[in-house]
Amino acid sequence: MISSTTIKRYAALHADAAEELLLWNKAASHAVWRDINEVRLHFPDADQYKSMLIFNIRHNYYRLIVKVDYRARLLMVKEFLTHKEYTRGGWKKWAR
Repeated sequence: MISSTTIKRYAALHADAAEELLLWNKAASHAVWRDINEVRLHFPDADQYKSMLIFNIRHNYYRLIVKVDYRARLLMVKEFLTHKEYTRGGWKKWAR
């Protein structure tokens, strides 16, 4: 389960990434992932840091940060950052 509202807001704010964000949303909404290996079947360059999944958007220009609970089948979009913002590490506050 994922809320499309946040993704649509990011897509509206970042027109250059809109198509890829909406495709990510469609794929993630229908996926049933049990671990990072299953995530990588759909998104080969995805990474995981604790409870956070990191998706590269626009060839690493952006990072989509998503909190995951595999058992509950929940994805919660936390942040959409440029690579520069991502490297500052502030997004790690969401990880557990």
